[in-house]
Amino acid sequence: MQVKEISKKGLSHELEVTVPANDIDKTVVDRLKEVIKTAKQPGFRPGKMPLDMARKKYGRAVMGEVLETVVNDSTKQVLEDKKLRPAMQPKIEVKEFDEGKDLIFSMKIDVLPDFKVMDTKGLKIEKPVAKIEDKEINDALERITAQHKGSQKIKGDRGTKKGDIVIMDFHGRTADDNVEHEGMHAHGHKLELGSNQFIPGFEDQMIGKKTGDKFEVKVTFPEKYQAADLAGRDAIFDVEIHEIHEESEAKVDDAFAKDLGFEDEAGLRDAVKHQLTSDYSNQTRLKMKRQLLDVLDDGHKFEIPQGMVDAELEGITKQIEQEREQNPEAEELAADEKEELQTIAVRRVRLGLVIAEIGQQENVTVNDQELQRAVITEAQKYPGQEKMVFEFYQKNTQMLENLRAPLFEDKVVDILFDRADVTEKEVSIEELMKEDDEGDKPKKKSSAKKKPAKKAAAKKTAKKADKK
Repeated sequence: MQVKEISKKGLSHELEVTVPANDIDKTVVDRLKEVIKTAKQPGFRPGKMPLDMARKKYGRAVMGEVLETVVNDSTKQVLEDKKLRPAMQPKIEVKEFDEGKDLIFSMKIDVLPDFKVMDTKGLKIEKPVAKIEDKEINDALERITAQHKGSQKIKGDRGTKKGDIVIMDFHGRTADDNVEHEGMHAHGHKLELGSNQFIPGFEDQMIGKKTGDKFEVKVTFPEKYQAADLAGRDAIFDVEIHEIHEESEAKVDDAFAKDLGFEDEAGLRDAVKHQLTSDYSNQTRLKMKRQLLDVLDDGHKFEIPQGMVDAELEGITKQIEQEREQNPEAEELAADEKEELQTIAVRRVRLGLVIAEIGQQENVTVNDQELQRAVITEAQKYPGQEKMVFEFYQKNTQMLENLRAPLFEDKVVDILFDRADVTEKEVSIEELMKEDDEGDKPKKKSSAKKKPAKKAAAKKTAKKADKK
């Protein structure tokens, strides 16, 4: 095998590899011998077909397998011989390959840079800490009660209005034949007026009615109604209202707590405080990690593989495109924003290489049990679809491996936190929860005016990943 360097520019190499025809033929013969063991040929016992006959019958088909095998083996050998550490999969282009001829192919490869990790002992990290006051717990409980509004029976003799909940009986029939169909009657049914749960026009005809009223509701089923025998037909419902309820504010007490599955109000408050503590602790770690990444980024200046930057930028762009699909009114990124995304991609790649190097030096690993726990955590984000999530990761090993990277990173970050000089700083809840405006901290400040919210939203998406 001959290897010729075509070009070398920074971390990018282009090599031309020539594998002699004799070596190719030897691989072909070895493969044909494997084929002969199971090949069936009239006049010959299994495994006794002559090699020349096998070459004529299977030679062209075998050549494709041989090409892949020889290219893979040769590429691996070249990387080992030249001590090249590929940053990504090499790009292979076959220039010449045919029976009886040398195999000639080119390799374009970006290699990992050699760099020295900065001294990570005693790094200055500020730990923002916010105290949980009763106000935060009460505010959280208010948000909970807003989502769990109750209802109470109305006082007086007023008529119904939108938002009321009526408890009623109804019996329906098709108008043209006076026949009651399945599903057209119910007793003690609860209906919120204005919720559009019933056929169009039904709820409107119930406005202004009082408890004890008996009346007819006349409606027409939609043309595309799910029950084909009712679609487009007129119907009459005999309705009797038993009770009218109106929305009421939920009150935080033992009864409310029990409705939510807690023993009493104290248990609910403890649970809320525990959740807030967890949320604030996560935010504290997020901000500390942000500081750490900034220090690591500032402390390492080395050339990085362009291919890795391009791949990272492509990932950011796809993420923004997905967000744009959900928000069609979002504007296209401006030139200065695209430049900033390029800077963000460079930062992410550099930090990834630094963290990987530190992890290797510290013998950091992620075992299968930790990976499995990560899958369980992902599955818990989709209640009722857990089995589907597990099956997804079982069938997609690459996606499973994608869970390994953040686990590895968090382990490295924990090691660096232990070595750092951490000082606590008491901050307000608002300050702790405030989102960093600088995102991935691009070095170049844009001179452009502030972008409209719709346009800035897409760029903001790209910045979030660096804060995990």
